[in-house]
Amino acid sequence: MDSFKEFPARQGSDGRQGFSISYKGKTLLSRIDPIAQGERLAAEIPIKEKTLYFCPSPLYGYGLSLFIKKLPKNSALLCVEADEKLFEISHNAMNKDLSLLVSCDNDPKTEARLPLSLLHLTDIKSLCSFVRETWGERIFRRLEVIRLSAGWQLFPEQYDDAAQVLRRELALEWGNALTIITLGRLYTRNLIRNLALLPGSEDIQNLNFSTSPLLVLGAGPSLDSILDELSVLWGGKFPAIDKRQFNIICVDTCLPALVERGIQVDLVVILESQHWNLDDFVGARDQNIDAALDLSALPASAKILRGKRYFFSTPWTNLELFRRLEKNALLPKNFAPLGSVGLSAVALALRCGQGPVFIAGMDFSYTLDASHARATPGSAALERRQNRFRSIINADAAFQHAAFSILSREGKQVRSNPVMRNYSELFEQEFGGNPRLFNMSASGLPLGVQNISPAEAFSILNGPVPTREQDSNDSSTGMYTASLLIEFIRRETETLKTLKDILIGVTQGKQGRIEELIEELLDTADYLWAHFPECAAAGGRRPSATDLSFLKRVRTEIDPFLKLWEMTLNELEKLK
Repeated sequence: MDSFKEFPARQGSDGRQGFSISYKGKTLLSRIDPIAQGERLAAEIPIKEKTLYFCPSPLYGYGLSLFIKKLPKNSALLCVEADEKLFEISHNAMNKDLSLLVSCDNDPKTEARLPLSLLHLTDIKSLCSFVRETWGERIFRRLEVIRLSAGWQLFPEQYDDAAQVLRRELALEWGNALTIITLGRLYTRNLIRNLALLPGSEDIQNLNFSTSPLLVLGAGPSLDSILDELSVLWGGKFPAIDKRQFNIICVDTCLPALVERGIQVDLVVILESQHWNLDDFVGARDQNIDAALDLSALPASAKILRGKRYFFSTPWTNLELFRRLEKNALLPKNFAPLGSVGLSAVALALRCGQGPVFIAGMDFSYTLDASHARATPGSAALERRQNRFRSIINADAAFQHAAFSILSREGKQVRSNPVMRNYSELFEQEFGGNPRLFNMSASGLPLGVQNISPAEAFSILNGPVPTREQDSNDSSTGMYTASLLIEFIRRETETLKTLKDILIGVTQGKQGRIEELIEELLDTADYLWAHFPECAAAGGRRPSATDLSFLKRVRTEIDPFLKLWEMTLNELEKLK
């Protein structure tokens, strides 16, 4: 049944000999006129701008020449073949008959891109990297699947999965661009303000939970039942910090739920950059709780708790500012920018400990009457608004545009949306199969890690209480000195002042030299323009120094950032 057979068929209009294929019990091409069939199918495909066309199992590539000639320069064709034998056929056919079509654009003013590329599909996870390396980021708006042979029927699920992975990646890239456009300026502003807090803070590398079990808590609705069950198993109340051998890490949103229950937290993880993050600390102000903060988090959030501050960094885009901070040993430890505080909390737990990690409340789904755990800001707001005219059911969230029903891990219908589902899939991609991870939430979306009941987790968490040694971090000092930061900030302000003087005409010189200097300064102070829509959408590429409109917008950004640098500088000088 797996034997490969090739049959001569009708010649094409250009005199090429056509061939049909029988393989693994299936006829993959027309036995009569495969070339004409491929060209007819190619002619019927609608052509769209900025589209990546995905062609599974192209075989001899019949119809591809006709199709590629119709492609706009901002679209491309990715052919994939999962079978080694068929890949060899496709590779040889394309090298022979499509060699001119895969040559780069000869126009030096246009970025050279291949209109067609062929990939042996051995690992779906490598697809996204291949597309980025071949064509770049945020080049395509959409993905369309085209089928010019029946070869895709040999591995339909593998090809469907590959197409879905690419669609999600394209959506994620454009979602990231939108985030940068909307919040990129705020992220940089927060980073600058948070630099003043570094001298009194710890680097995240100083945080070490050793082999202690870790309980990592999100704010999903399943958290309530899990905490209830664990509390019962402990006789009605969670043990105090000095009476337990495990540590609790929670996301900022679920901190009020734990405070209400009297559960002491070892560490809260904070990512949010906007002011509503302050609602997450209701009831916890001035408590001795340690916090792990992203360098772009809201600065006010870093000042509410009275425990230690551990800074880390999740670069939201490619900035020279990050490289300069790193070069000067002023950039906290990098974590992958996962977009979700829950995912970041899990990444932190795995990085800062060696013991088992039990997760709860990371549902990435919700029910009609609960989107978050009890006493969290969202849940509390719904309860406050409830009256005889307004139900506790949040219909706006439950039936919002793009929301959908989906089966939870325990097989029940829950609600979710594309953003939440993307986070659950990213969780599985990043952490799936990790032997240290255990999920206690049965009502959330599957996460690709081991499942465990609260009772089973309790038997591990309730192990013998060790003698707690003095935290080794108590004697450690911050690695960031005010003098180093002051020196760094003064250089940053000088860069902005130099660029400003050129743009307002104070500094003058030969036209060519001035333009060259502007280009250099723009690359150095790229945080001034990285959030501009045309730059974020182009993967961080910017207009040239001759673009007057672009330079005017850059000019408007300089003064506010100068004030921020100077404000941070004043705060640091008070520490000397």
